[in-house]
Amino acid sequence: MSRGYSASSKFIVLASCLLLLTLSNIADARNYRAVVLIHGVLTGSDSMELIGKRIQEMHPGTQVFNTPRYAGWSSLEPMWRQVEEIGADVIAIGAAFPEGINLLGYSQGGLLARAILQRFPEHNVRNFISLSSPQAGQFGTKFLHLFFPNLVCATAYELFYSRVGQRTSVGNYWNDPHHQGLYYNYSRFLPYINNEKSSSLNEEFKLGITKLRRMVLIGGPNDGVITPWQSSQFGYYDANETVVEMRGRDIYKNDTIGLKTLDKHGKLTVHVVPGIPHFAWHKNETIVDQFILPYLD
Repeated sequence: MSRGYSASSKFIVLASCLLLLTLSNIADARNYRAVVLIHGVLTGSDSMELIGKRIQEMHPGTQVFNTPRYAGWSSLEPMWRQVEEIGADVIAIGAAFPEGINLLGYSQGGLLARAILQRFPEHNVRNFISLSSPQAGQFGTKFLHLFFPNLVCATAYELFYSRVGQRTSVGNYWNDPHHQGLYYNYSRFLPYINNEKSSSLNEEFKLGITKLRRMVLIGGPNDGVITPWQSSQFGYYDANETVVEMRGRDIYKNDTIGLKTLDKHGKLTVHVVPGIPHFAWHKNETIVDQFILPYLD
């Protein structure tokens, strides 16, 4: 009797190994939670395709939902309107994946994403990644001229802190350090999600942040559009246009929206990445590999 395997036995062994490998890959894929991507201003879902494809390449089986809503000029519609519609999608996606999802927003999309977490505190987002987003607001000429080429920072408040100006997304988070009174009186968006104004939603807005497993804030000094660039990490100008870092601002010290709570429990991660211009963050595989993928569980 031959002591070796017959051809049929070898086939069975090989088939069994392939089956085990396939089942292993399926199990690994199921371990990755779904990811929702939100694009920036004046762009659309196509601008986030590199991130989506890289996630699926490196984390096989990941379900990626790249929102097509509010693309192009429609991205200038009021922030609350966008929060409501895209937020409803995020909640619906979360319901389909009760084990939890991850959320990533680039530029204006990161600020929208943060507001969605606060507006819908029942969300099941585990990790939130903000990629070069004006979390503390915006006050810069280069950014301004993307939409309003004839405006200058010194007088932009006259437009943005008005009924007309508040009908634009940019006006909703324009934060002029020299006209804070007008900012608090007229801005319908940023002072509210920062809990700088008292409302019946203050606790809900905070809960939507503190329930996160992790918040990741990515930005850098060579961004060139987000101004100051530290806004991507909740730093901002004082009245003299001196940048006050996040941990020195009231929003952190008073734990207004839960940043200090996250930090205390090791759930707040800040990445300062030099050498990346604003329009390259979402088109750079190295950024995805080093600063995004590690937080997608």
